[in-house]
Amino acid sequence: MNNRPRIPDAEFVQRARNVQALMKQQDIDALLAFGNEAEPQFARYLCDYWPSFETCGVLIAQQGDPVLLIGPESYTFAADRSRIHDIRRLAAFRESSNPEYPGEKLETVADVLDGLVGEKGCRRFAIAGYNLIPHVTYTELASALAKYGDIQIVRGDELMMELRMIKSENEIACMRYAGMLTARAFDYTLEHIRPGMTELQVRGLASAAMYEAGAENEAYPMWFLAGAGGNQAISRARQKEIQKQDFVFLQIGARYEGYASTIGRPVFFGKPEQYLVDAVKVGYEAHDMISRELYAGNDAAEIAQKYFDFMEARHHREWLLYGPCHATGLMEGEPPWIETTAQYKLRENMTFCIDLFMGNNQTERGFRIEDSVRVGVDGADSMTHYRKELFLL
Repeated sequence: MNNRPRIPDAEFVQRARNVQALMKQQDIDALLAFGNEAEPQFARYLCDYWPSFETCGVLIAQQGDPVLLIGPESYTFAADRSRIHDIRRLAAFRESSNPEYPGEKLETVADVLDGLVGEKGCRRFAIAGYNLIPHVTYTELASALAKYGDIQIVRGDELMMELRMIKSENEIACMRYAGMLTARAFDYTLEHIRPGMTELQVRGLASAAMYEAGAENEAYPMWFLAGAGGNQAISRARQKEIQKQDFVFLQIGARYEGYASTIGRPVFFGKPEQYLVDAVKVGYEAHDMISRELYAGNDAAEIAQKYFDFMEARHHREWLLYGPCHATGLMEGEPPWIETTAQYKLRENMTFCIDLFMGNNQTERGFRIEDSVRVGVDGADSMTHYRKELFLL
């Protein structure tokens, strides 16, 4: 497996230049791409660094090179991984237990900001990761900006997502590789899952298989729901044992080079109940229909409406919570969503999860049929290539 794809250094340099071009268009003087351990995407897009315990941010002005801001303990870690070589340690990005680090010489946001914007100053400042940034970090940032006068702090998420929505060939290669790792883990899990195991033990099967194959992490906290509780759209694995007649919902996703992948499928133990068989078949039909609709130029809102109309005609509309797709990339769940209020058309090399969650709240059974795909000229190009069948174990 020596042919593993990777994002080259030159692409990270170009990403920064692309961000700067949009900043000029939108009259943004400086931008902070913030990231934490759970959601590193905005910072990682620019520097490839993913913090642990501490947080991080990439600070970039309209001109010049970006700077990576990290907490006091992570310099050797960040220097080993970051594609940005100018790395500064700040207390504002320390871990949540707030150690004081007496005797350590640390910089401030004001120190770094002054060096980037210089005499030009700053009138409009954007934060990508606006919903993520902690109060203590925001407060120091606002204090540093106050010296420039009447400053406007705005959301930068949409600015960066404009670039992140269309994936490069290198990104797609990484996503395909992540999809391959996820498929391997799913195969291994299907081969070894059995009644008497707990949901957490099943998670262990999938995790071991993907890490052995070369995944850097799970794409999200994976869950496996047996019997009652399968109607939980988002969940965590429990200490619940699989029974001999259980209907089990498997959700597996590997992360590779920052990029997420996912596969969701239900499996049957024992004799399956007919209403669940019917629901799974309808879900697979809907998945195929949506796959055909994911072509460049198609209207996102119309795709969503077709999905709901399809499920209504097949008498399963009440099983739905949302649908049918959300974008994916450095996070498993990214904007934009394909939903009835969407106002955009698909473009080639956008990447989505076809994410069909179906839940029956009366019986507390449910499942997700999910795959990572690329928008192509004629329809969806699967990046997971996993079979859709009735898995009878």
